[in-house]
Amino acid sequence: MRWTRLAASLFIAAATLAGVTHWRASAREVAAEAAFPPTGQFVTVDGLRLHYEMSGSGPDLVLIHGASGSLRDMTFALRDQLTDRYRVTVVDRPGLGNSDTIAKPLAGTSLQDQARVIKAAMAQLGVIDPVVLGQSYGGAVALAWALEGGPRALVLVSSPSLPWPGALDPWYRVTSTALGRALAIPLVAAFVPQSYVTAATTAVFAPDTVPAGYEAHLGTALTLRRQTLAANTAQINALRAELVTMEQRYPTLSLPVELLHGTADTIVPLHIHSQPLSQLLPNVALTVIDGAGHMPHHSHSQTVIDAIDRAALR
Repeated sequence: MRWTRLAASLFIAAATLAGVTHWRASAREVAAEAAFPPTGQFVTVDGLRLHYEMSGSGPDLVLIHGASGSLRDMTFALRDQLTDRYRVTVVDRPGLGNSDTIAKPLAGTSLQDQARVIKAAMAQLGVIDPVVLGQSYGGAVALAWALEGGPRALVLVSSPSLPWPGALDPWYRVTSTALGRALAIPLVAAFVPQSYVTAATTAVFAPDTVPAGYEAHLGTALTLRRQTLAANTAQINALRAELVTMEQRYPTLSLPVELLHGTADTIVPLHIHSQPLSQLLPNVALTVIDGAGHMPHHSHSQTVIDAIDRAALR
């Protein structure tokens, strides 16, 4: 009887925790979506809705954001410095921001599938032959797009491009399994405090400082929704294997490529990614930004804008 009562008590406690977690995560998601509604329009590709903003006039430029983000990262400051001479389109990658998740494969983990959907969406909007800028994970999507044909030039900012040694951090290792995702993602969505999010943002920018107002504009609460966390973790966990398959095709890319990378980037290290990539591409220019961290499109925006202009001319 004692073990029966203990088992019943544990079951009730687990059910209560699950119920509270679900309720709190749902409430936080409703609040996040009310505070940060879609700012642009939607285009549908094969039943998948992609959220985008288009502004400015001139040659087409597409900006693709990185992991754990949305198009709001690009609209904070960079986009509006470009609309005087480009028609700039920013897009929420599948599964993030206000774009739907690709159902197959898991959470849209295929870089090629993400690139295909974004390319098709841009074609519907009349964006056929753009310069494409990708930051961080968005740079890997841009590379996948180029391998399938389309952009007339690439600008890759702090982009992962080659397989890296070692393992991902513990969060991604935990969420690499179905059980880990089922347990960890609801708990994070329900209970992680804003102070943790602020610390994580600070670490991503380091050693550069987070611009004033950045977190409020980005809407970090959107990244803590369960569906967004699931999509983001699945994409990151699949990234290395995707890059392994892409690496052998890089020498076939003849389009102009501008690489920008900070020497102090510890998220995506220069010596593992952009530096060796610059030896594989036939038409490439590498700009090494001394002392810059992972977000030079904010901390060294003029350097990035100059690279965009060079890519457009090349």
